[in-house]
Amino acid sequence: MSNKKFIERTLVILKPDAVQRSLVGETVKRFENLGLKFVGIKLVLPKKENVRMHYTVDPDWIRLTGEKAMKAKENQGINISESAEEIGERVLESLIKFMTSGPVVVIAVEGASAVPLVRKIVGSTEPLSSDVGTIRGDYVFDSYAMADINNRAIRNLIHASSDIESAKKEIKIWFDEKELLNYSTAQERFIYDVDLKNILQ
Repeated sequence: MSNKKFIERTLVILKPDAVQRSLVGETVKRFENLGLKFVGIKLVLPKKENVRMHYTVDPDWIRLTGEKAMKAKENQGINISESAEEIGERVLESLIKFMTSGPVVVIAVEGASAVPLVRKIVGSTEPLSSDVGTIRGDYVFDSYAMADINNRAIRNLIHASSDIESAKKEIKIWFDEKELLNYSTAQERFIYDVDLKNILQ
């Protein structure tokens, strides 16, 4: 396989809303159709500590999330008295509550440029602004405004790692090394094999 240097692993989590709405099969089909491979997959009921570790893989996540929320409120003409850290912590608590409300499907996905490809298929974080053709754009219409009014986490069906380093750290949170399999599939030959040997006998 000459394109091995392009092979990446990323983490996908089908959140409680995807499981409850029976969208697991429809969602994983999108990744398989593209030629990505699952090297680890399981149904789990997340623990609070796992969710907290997951969202704080980036030590600046709480502050950055708070700053993003503050900016959105300011753009709406709403004055904020809390700090970015306080707002970020509140967002994290709402995510923990949501992610531990029911089972999720955790998937380690492998393939060439897996991280950007998966994010492209998934769509932007806010379903309302996601493009038609993406998972979020096709299957959910939730928005930041609706989530804010109800003081809850946005329901956007799916998580996808933001970059290669985050993916490595997130996969370690959800999978033991022995749960990740190295194997080949028949379709990989057609995607990666330069010479396509042995097709004609």
